[in-house]
Amino acid sequence: MTGKERAKYRAAANGLEPVFQIGKGGVTDALLAQVESALTARELIKIKALLETIPESPKEMAQQIAAATKADVIQVIGGCIVLYRENPELRQAEKEKEKRKKEMAKKQREKERAAANRGKRTQKLAPRGTKR
Repeated sequence: MTGKERAKYRAAANGLEPVFQIGKGGVTDALLAQVESALTARELIKIKALLETIPESPKEMAQQIAAATKADVIQVIGGCIVLYRENPELRQAEKEKEKRKKEMAKKQREKERAAANRGKRTQKLAPRGTKR
């Protein structure tokens, strides 16, 4: 992952609310399963680690979670962990939506051109003695 991509995801994660909290239990199988499903659904998630009770440092926990879920650690600040994993299915849906949007814009431009051309034709067909 490039620095620019990481910066883009850090900026996007700034407004996110934490999806999970890690407490005295640390990284468990149940937490990993939930993080796995959240990454599949959202791609970018924020996790809050309760610094007073966690058994390890947040950086170590972030590395464990990222290794288990095949995600990228975007940042760890204090007790906040931000993870990202691309979901090709979500990307495909976004591409299709963008494609439909472009097609609609193209059809709208064609309608506007056709209307403008009709207006020009009616002006050309007006009798010579009338004002245009």
